[in-house]
Amino acid sequence: MSNLCTNPSLGEDGAAAGDVQLLAARAVPLGGVRAIKVDRLLPHRTLPTVGAWCFLDRFGPQHDDMTVLPHPHTGLQTVTWPLAGEIRHRDSLGSDVVIKPGQLNLMTAGHGISHSEFSLGDRPLLDGLQLWLALPAISDSVAPSFEQHTDLPIFEDHGLRATVFIGAIGDVVSPATTYSPLVGADFSLAPGEAATVPLRRDFEHALVVVEGTLSALGHDLPSGPMLYLGTNRDHITVTSDRGARAVLIGGTPYEDDLVMWWNFVGRSHEEIAQARQEWAEGDRFGLVDGHDGARIPAPPLPGARLRPRRRA
Repeated sequence: MSNLCTNPSLGEDGAAAGDVQLLAARAVPLGGVRAIKVDRLLPHRTLPTVGAWCFLDRFGPQHDDMTVLPHPHTGLQTVTWPLAGEIRHRDSLGSDVVIKPGQLNLMTAGHGISHSEFSLGDRPLLDGLQLWLALPAISDSVAPSFEQHTDLPIFEDHGLRATVFIGAIGDVVSPATTYSPLVGADFSLAPGEAATVPLRRDFEHALVVVEGTLSALGHDLPSGPMLYLGTNRDHITVTSDRGARAVLIGGTPYEDDLVMWWNFVGRSHEEIAQARQEWAEGDRFGLVDGHDGARIPAPPLPGARLRPRRRA
């Protein structure tokens, strides 16, 4: 999905307790007058990344039309995880697929790719997560690619059932292509149950409830905010009186410099400026069929030099 916000402030600081932080989302309109409203959790002022995860929007639940015209990406993977509704994805590689809840669309931008996303139906109920994974510096020039996974592995523990859509939980490994150690999983917890989710101590993790209320590490989490769990944990115990659904993300802390602007991830201001110019003038990003040449123009670069995002 395109990041149509061209001048993002990164949101309010979260309340911290040790290395655990509860971070509020901020509302962002995408797409002009008939904007889809999203809740943005990453990047955050105090936390630009969780592992390689550098961007996290929740779109919905809302009845609306998603009409995101072709737009470019560099230096990242897009992870589309719908919770409700169907979305048609087309890209400059020739991919043309419909993604449904429980399925994963994974697009690797590498040096450059463009794509579009349109909801199916008239003002359907849309709900889902759009996430980006920053490629490590040694891998951000990989060839662009696209993959869809409709049969994903399941991790189970007592009343917990988790779809591992990327990375791994314990011995349960997703088939999705990754470029750094990480995890992304969608789990449901039955009412009145307590379950233990194994974690990697060398990972940092975060938890986002998408339905119901979940208790973890002394926090009662409603749908909306993100609980950052920090590092050095080998498990987390979660409970829910009435049942809940949540998404867990994590990975080894991201160490490379990361410059993010609009839909580009790079290492320097010059790299981002070049990508913007080539989207406006060149053929680096290819063409997406079916739109008669229509696409989203790049906004002007800010007056100040773009700098790497670092933690507070």
